[in-house]
Amino acid sequence: MLRLSKLTDYAVVVLTRLEAAGGVQAVPELALATGIAEPTVAKVLKILAGAGLAEGLRGARGGYRLTRPLAAMRLTEVIDAIDGPIALTACVDSAVGFCDAEETCPVRGRWDPVNRAIHDALSGITIADLAPPRATAAPAAAITAAAVATA
Repeated sequence: MLRLSKLTDYAVVVLTRLEAAGGVQAVPELALATGIAEPTVAKVLKILAGAGLAEGLRGARGGYRLTRPLAAMRLTEVIDAIDGPIALTACVDSAVGFCDAEETCPVRGRWDPVNRAIHDALSGITIADLAPPRATAAPAAAITAAAVATA
């Protein structure tokens, strides 16, 4: 079974929350909004910033923000940043030294097309594709006016 790590899942959650909130968000705010522990949010954001998917800003109004819209972020970028290259086997792309049987393996290198197919399929998915649809909220002034009119 191909399974992504919890950190990759958390990364997608944090990225979608950053976009939904708009602008700069601090780690405590993101942790509260996502239900993910602060140290984990900080760890994920540090990795995402290192991969160029998020940007850290210092100062009193510091925090993190997206470097580009979620529609321009491929799922494979997040997976690669958090979990490393997508691979079903240790010998992906003719890697050396990850398997005890690599010298005698009859299928060595035969997994490469499978790994490429999975990578290609996942690269067609953006983080925006995984984000929940935005709820359209009425402006606060319209809500207040409606409440006053019915009172």
